[in-house]
Amino acid sequence: MRYWLPVVAFGILLLLLMFGLNEDRDKNALPSPFIGKPAPDYELPQLLDPTRTLSPESYAGEAVLINVWATWCVGCRQEHDFLLALAAGDTIPIYGLNWRDNREEAILWLEQLGNPYVASGYDGSGRVGINWGVYGAPETFLVGANGTVLHKHLGPLSPGIWERDFAPLLKAGGNSQ
Repeated sequence: MRYWLPVVAFGILLLLLMFGLNEDRDKNALPSPFIGKPAPDYELPQLLDPTRTLSPESYAGEAVLINVWATWCVGCRQEHDFLLALAAGDTIPIYGLNWRDNREEAILWLEQLGNPYVASGYDGSGRVGINWGVYGAPETFLVGANGTVLHKHLGPLSPGIWERDFAPLLKAGGNSQ
């Protein structure tokens, strides 16, 4: 009997590993209580000009991406070139939420790598990120023109993810789920 215990434990571990490596499983799917509901209200100083603020009023009436990013975030660097390309294509305005970061390092990062954001709010304390239900950076929210959160993506954005998850919602008008 004691010889079967390691075999059973190995079998259970193998099943868990197979589930974790399943390519069809959406590894970035995390539920968000905001899907289909109004985006959280906030007001933050802008990263590049702290005398100005960023709030939902800054983009009222238009569909936008809210991208949570930080300089310490490896995934943020991975998605940065795609965000620059998306911004250059005028597909959708991208607003940043610089989350739990150092302001000077974040400004330098945008100067060196390029700035895909219409504006980026500085959330050094992480308070606004918590209100959005942020688990970690990068996270990207699609907010419809009516202020409703249509989609949340955890992890770096890529062209494939954009075409699969975001583009259909924009084509549907950016106002419905």
